[in-house]
Order: sequence, then C-alpha cells, then structure tokens
Amino acid sequence: MEPEIYRRMGLTDAEFEKVKAILGREPNYVELGMFAVMWSEHCGYKSSRSVLKLFPTKAPWVLQGPGENAGIVDIGDGQAVVFKIESHNHPSAIEPFQGAATGVGGIVRDIFAMGARPIAVLNSLRFGPLDDSRTRYLMGGVVGGIAFYGNCLGLPTVAGEVYFEPSYACNPLVNVMAVGLIEQKNIRRGTAAGVGNAVMLIGARTGRDGIHGATFASEELSEASEERRPSVQVGDPFREKLLIEACLEIINEDLIIGMQDMGTAGITSSSCEMAARAGTGMEIDIALVPRREEGMTPYEVMLSES
Repeated sequence: MEPEIYRRMGLTDAEFEKVKAILGREPNYVELGMFAVMWSEHCGYKSSRSVLKLFPTKAPWVLQGPGENAGIVDIGDGQAVVFKIESHNHPSAIEPFQGAATGVGGIVRDIFAMGARPIAVLNSLRFGPLDDSRTRYLMGGVVGGIAFYGNCLGLPTVAGEVYFEPSYACNPLVNVMAVGLIEQKNIRRGTAAGVGNAVMLIGARTGRDGIHGATFASEELSEASEERRPSVQVGDPFREKLLIEACLEIINEDLIIGMQDMGTAGITSSSCEMAARAGTGMEIDIALVPRREEGMTPYEVMLSES
C-alpha cells in the first residue's frame, strides 16, 4: 500500500507496520480507516494518556470512573449524578455553530447512555481577542450552537466561562459539559456481554457528514482545514430528544444489557468499545444500517459519526 494513503488518514509508518503485524497481512481500505480513527489522538489519547492517569479517579463516592461513557458520583438516597465533559475544538474552528452544537449532542448522549436523564449543560470557552472579525464570527457561532442544541432538548445552560487570549485566535477551545440524574439501580454500562445477543443501532439515519472527524480533530489546524468542512457532523436535536425518551424507557423496562453512545468514529468506535469491555466479538451487517444518502460504501458507513 502506498504510504500517502495511510499517512493521509493520520497513521505513521510505524503504526502501519503495527497494523500489518496485528492482522498478519496488509489491511484493506475499510480496515485501514478503522485503525486510523481508533488510533487517532482524539480516540486513543496517545500524547495525553500518561498525564490523564495522574488525576485521582477513585473514592467511596465514585461509582464510575474512566473507561465508560460518563462518570458517576453517589449523592445518597440511592441516587447519583452523571457527568461528562468533552472538547469540540477543531469542528468549531471551521464550522462554529454545528461544531459546538454537536459537541452538546455528543455529551448528552453519553449521559443518557448510562441510564441518566440529562438536566443541564455547562461550557468553558477560549477565543482570541474580540477586535478580530474572525473571532467575533467564531464566538457568535459557538455560543449560538450551544444554546440552540440545549434549547431544543429542553436543557438549560446553567454555567459557563470564557477567556480571550491571542494564542486562541485561530484555534478556539470549546469544552462542553452535561450533567444528569439517575437512580443507582438504573445505571447501565456500554458492555456487549452475552454471546448470541442482538446488537441494535438506533437513532438518526447515517450520512456522509462526520467521516474521519476523529483524525481531523487530531490534526494541527491550518488554512487547509477549511477544506475539511464536510468532516463536521450535522446534528438533529429534535431526533435526539426522541432518542432520550426512548432509551430511558428501554432502560426502565430492563430490556437491554448495555448501551453505548455512538460518537466520534461512529460504528467503529462504539462497537469496538462495547465488545472490548465484555471480551467478546461482534458481527455487524453493514447492509442493515439505515442511511440517508445513496451509494454509501462500507468504509463510509463504518466511519461516519452521524
């Protein structure tokens, strides 16, 4: 395989050799894309994992630490609070409204995938100086996107902060947080346990938006990033509101074993995470995935975030 193919996906020469060693052969195009997104900085935390491990994550009141869709803290009386914070920096830098909006949509999914009802949204933002027209455009889009998506879901933005520094002029930081409440008996985790169990994909139909969003989010921003605009997922908050209620009802009726948010890297990451936690494999029939665009390839279906 030509080096420019896998390098364009964000894989180094050494990583490509590692892929071949794992498979015992050269990967096909779909497999290459799957490795690329799962080994990206966004999904794999290659440069930050060692630092993140320094944070304290265990205490008597911590019911769920790292390794799941969201963290859970005991608040007594059989109840718990579910937290998730996530960045959507690169998408917001090239498409501020949709980038920030889908950042909200993603963390809200993490909350209800644990069985919790989302109750609030918060944010922490960094922009360049406001005397720059580009910064004003980015800030307006980001704030508007966060407000729009939260309002459509009926979730108030209860707190936030914003700082302005020249170092963020071309690369804003958009950190969004969601909080949910749950009865501890209803906690669900993203584990695909039980050989022979059915795997269901529910939500909006899959499109071409958001393909390789994970590798795009792991790159250094440049003027060429504008060409990657199609990598930004287009959210559907009204469909997600229906999804929240449906998923919480499924959990309350005790009809599932595990539930996983499908975010960055799409079906690839969600299926890998669920199967890995349970130590099982997973068979996926791509032809059964509902899609909203004609002629989508297996590569596009496996990597689309939408």
